[in-house]
Amino acid sequence: MKPIDVYSYRCGVIDCFNEMVRAGLKKIALSHPTDTKEERDQLIGFSEKICQQYGNRFYIEDQPLLTDLFPVSMNRGKYNIIYYRDPADLAEYLSIKADKERLLQSGTYISQERLSIAKRYGKLLSYSDEGILRLIEQNNEKE
Repeated sequence: MKPIDVYSYRCGVIDCFNEMVRAGLKKIALSHPTDTKEERDQLIGFSEKICQQYGNRFYIEDQPLLTDLFPVSMNRGKYNIIYYRDPADLAEYLSIKADKERLLQSGTYISQERLSIAKRYGKLLSYSDEGILRLIEQNNEKE
């Protein structure tokens, strides 16, 4: 099998997810997290091109939303690009982040509130209720 370089692999993922966003299968989609801004920024030119092709938009994310949906090491200290079609979906993402921050500041990011944030994020990623619960239950590396 011919080896695939990391940049090309990431671009393939970006293309696939943007096609899913365009088709309405996902409200938002995420690029693979990168360890550095420089790695992420190398994907911006391709993101511009592919979003133009599919009629989507993108948002540069320097502080990804951490929830119990994914292992914390997957996104803590990483850099990402969020793909979306409807500006309301990006607004919802930013609202979830703001709500989590308010809960953290008030010391109430626990139990049901914490679960609610993860569920809202999963819904925005267009995961099923069952899939969201499964990801949370199987996550052994919560924040």
